[in-house]
Amino acid sequence: MSLSRRRFRAIHALLDRLFGYRYAAWKTKFSLLGALVQRDLEAKYKGSILGNLWPLLTQLSQLLIYTYVFSIVLRVKLDLMGIPSNNFTFGLWLFAGLVPWLAFTNGLIGATNSAIAQPNLIKKVVFPLELLPLVPVLSAFVESLLGVLALVVAVALVTGQVHASLLLLPAVWLTQLLLTAGLGYLTAGLTVFLRDVPQTLGVILNIWFYVTPIVYPAEKIPEFLKGFVFWGNPLTAIAQVYRDLILVGSVQHGGQWAVASVVAIVVFLGGYAVYRKLKSGFADVI
Repeated sequence: MSLSRRRFRAIHALLDRLFGYRYAAWKTKFSLLGALVQRDLEAKYKGSILGNLWPLLTQLSQLLIYTYVFSIVLRVKLDLMGIPSNNFTFGLWLFAGLVPWLAFTNGLIGATNSAIAQPNLIKKVVFPLELLPLVPVLSAFVESLLGVLALVVAVALVTGQVHASLLLLPAVWLTQLLLTAGLGYLTAGLTVFLRDVPQTLGVILNIWFYVTPIVYPAEKIPEFLKGFVFWGNPLTAIAQVYRDLILVGSVQHGGQWAVASVVAIVVFLGGYAVYRKLKSGFADVI
């Protein structure tokens, strides 16, 4: 047995002794969550030729549409440090904002319907219901990683370099996942009792998209709205930091990211608390 495997088993044994049943239960839940996410990803594109490449193709199609409308028709220009200014530059900038947004919206919409879509699991007393909203959130995030990889490769081809700031991406992903999961818990719990929530969420997301500087530069925002858009909208910070880390190579919106992270933690804890409070009544309603 290799030294690394021995250490891994020793750590597991130590955690088992220190935390006993609680650690074993969490380990089981994480294993189950991983299996559910894998099953969800496989089921989405089962039988299709391109399989899990479809999410990337969907993102690229939106990239082409928005690049055509805003860069060619409306002639929106960008000046990014270290990247030549042309139509392709706008495409990279746009894609960097679209990737986290699509992961957020796809995960949140899936989480909203996760409880009512699994009535058989809801009625099983032994099934950990808190895993249901996390499955679509994590599935959407995994799919978005293809987009991130494609973006990094494209930036490397255009600029001839890969920024060391990419090492900070996992920290941004944590903020993104906490925000998405927290809202997912909240909407999933409410949807069981109020079936209008998914439709209402669709309207809110449409408005939210255009309040977030994804398809237009932040400089175009009127002065009286900038404070709200930059500091009151966590998706703005997440999209901007994606662009900072992948395109520019330095964090230029650190303060907004810090505020967004605090908001994400509060939203996660609040959404999870609401979901836990409501889940005991799921079986009676579904």
